[in-house]
Amino acid sequence: MPLYSMTGYARVQVSVPIGEQAQLGYTLSLKSVNHRFLDIQLRLPSGLDELEMELRRALKENLVRGHVDLTLSIERSAQTAAGYNREFVANYIAAFAAAREEHALTGQPDLNAILRLPGALQADSRSNSDQDLAPLTESVKNEIGPLLQQLKAMRAREGESLEAILHASLDRLTEAVAGVAQLRPEVDQRYQERLTQRLTTAVGNEFNRQRLLEEVAVLVDRSDIAEELARMNTHIGHFRELLSAGGEVGKKLDFLLQEMNREANTLLSKTGGVGGKGTKITELGLAMKAEIEKAREQIQNVE
Repeated sequence: MPLYSMTGYARVQVSVPIGEQAQLGYTLSLKSVNHRFLDIQLRLPSGLDELEMELRRALKENLVRGHVDLTLSIERSAQTAAGYNREFVANYIAAFAAAREEHALTGQPDLNAILRLPGALQADSRSNSDQDLAPLTESVKNEIGPLLQQLKAMRAREGESLEAILHASLDRLTEAVAGVAQLRPEVDQRYQERLTQRLTTAVGNEFNRQRLLEEVAVLVDRSDIAEELARMNTHIGHFRELLSAGGEVGKKLDFLLQEMNREANTLLSKTGGVGGKGTKITELGLAMKAEIEKAREQIQNVE
């Protein structure tokens, strides 16, 4: 299953025949951006309440998260057919014949002249009315499915780009974790040296065994970062698995990144203030946090 972004756009223009001569055109568009939940906004002409419920149902069945705007715009048109005023023309011809007989004249009425008279010609026009909404509704119901597939295809393409960016961040994060693991033995040695110096300064060369054990316990608790490194590698592996699985993983990935950030903070707190290679661990820890933050920015747009 692909990884879906919440950013996408789809649009279709359709012309619906109304009767024998008229056409009703409309544009149906979908636009989605990131959102914590599924937030649907419909912009439809009045009188389409039943269609609105159908569209909401279709959106909820196909989308999980994102702010989705659906807009239906109708281009109302009127088809005209040329006609003539039969009563007007008949009355004119009758009047022509009566005048000809009354005045003993000859001649025939000129049709071209008659049709140029005001009111002789008329347009049989038909405008879109409420009864035209039935074929419109049926057409939109047929189009919403392919339009949603078009939207999801674009969201999938955006998701591929996000996946590549996230894998690159994970690679850099893995490299930083490996770097810290390599430095860990030297940092432990540095802690032992500092402990020896502190004890020597406090009591001289004669160590109190109980005091030494207490200090060692504190040292182990504060300096051992093996668990943080192990958990970080576990989270990275789980993150990659979710990316490969795809689907609705945005919230899970965000939670994992929160856990990674917590491990990075703990690692920094345990290794802070250590001289020598400890400063390098601090640099790597800060690099971890930077990569985690970059990944979290990208995750905000994953469905």
